[in-house]
Amino acid sequence: MSMHDQRIRQVMEKSSAAGAEQLLLSDPLAIYYLTGVMLHPGERFLGLLLSEGKRPVLFVNELLRFQKELPFLVVWYRDGENILDQVVREIRVKNGTEEKSTLGVDKNFPARFLLPVLFACQNVMFTDGSRYVDDCRAVKDAFEQECMIRSSEINDQTMEQAFSLLHTGITELDLAEAVEKIYRSLGADGLAFSPKPAFGENTGSPHHRPGDRTLKEGDIVRLDIGCTYEHYCSDMTRTCFYRRHVTEEEQRIYQLVREANEAAERAVHPGTALKEIDRTARQIIERGGYGKQFSHRLGHFIGLEDHDAGDVSAQSEETAGAGQIFSIEPGIYLPGKLGIRIEDLVLVTEDGARILNHFPKELQVLG
Repeated sequence: MSMHDQRIRQVMEKSSAAGAEQLLLSDPLAIYYLTGVMLHPGERFLGLLLSEGKRPVLFVNELLRFQKELPFLVVWYRDGENILDQVVREIRVKNGTEEKSTLGVDKNFPARFLLPVLFACQNVMFTDGSRYVDDCRAVKDAFEQECMIRSSEINDQTMEQAFSLLHTGITELDLAEAVEKIYRSLGADGLAFSPKPAFGENTGSPHHRPGDRTLKEGDIVRLDIGCTYEHYCSDMTRTCFYRRHVTEEEQRIYQLVREANEAAERAVHPGTALKEIDRTARQIIERGGYGKQFSHRLGHFIGLEDHDAGDVSAQSEETAGAGQIFSIEPGIYLPGKLGIRIEDLVLVTEDGARILNHFPKELQVLG
């Protein structure tokens, strides 16, 4: 059984156990995960129909033709053709009975395609089918783990080169563009997200977008970057000081964030509640007097998307499981003044955790 056949079987086992006999997926990343074919349909319909006891059916516009052999029924259609009529025919509709079938659809299904299917399938109950795919995607197999390890290695190397480029007068946008070039030179196949450098007072915003702010002597620099390798994402943040002197308050904040990051990473084991991992980091920052300045969850799951389904937060009801990969990224933010964040990716192993990032976390004074 191929890797993708096994994934489809796992997804359908979860779906069937929950009472959904069929799944209709349109998210290109979910379809890639289950088929190995990456398609970018734009405004055109793309769908994968999975049914108990039947061969999968993939609906694809002819403009997206690919050569890979699939053990599926591939239905090609032309622009202007009403492919949704055939989609409806393939869905098992139990007309003439009181019993309804259940169809899971993914959370990103475009309404312009979903509504006609919904109206045409009166005897079908619709449910969220993404959770079955998301549950499987959350546990990375050996191939996925290797891709993400390599993606993180590239990220480490890129962080080192990016910090070496810091000089008075460089702008945040200059640094972001340089990071993209470094990725290409190191063999990354794309960006997990646009690089997010922040200088000086801009670091006080957790999600600052880079602009024309130039680097000056005395600035704090925060760099949040991630690339893709074989479509799998990396994500890491480091903060340094572009100056000769770091104040006592800045040192204290930095050490609090680093302590929170490392304590949370030590807390990662299979079976540990994700909310407890969040609490481990949050309590350190709260005891340091900056609890209100740690304004976001501790981490997010990651894989084919930078933010896969699942998070490490006070609200999470899940536990850590072997094969999961998520970020650990505590931060303290003083708006208009400074912000410090340290972020790594963590792979949950059978007996603990493996940190995927190795770029130093010691307080760095550059310039």
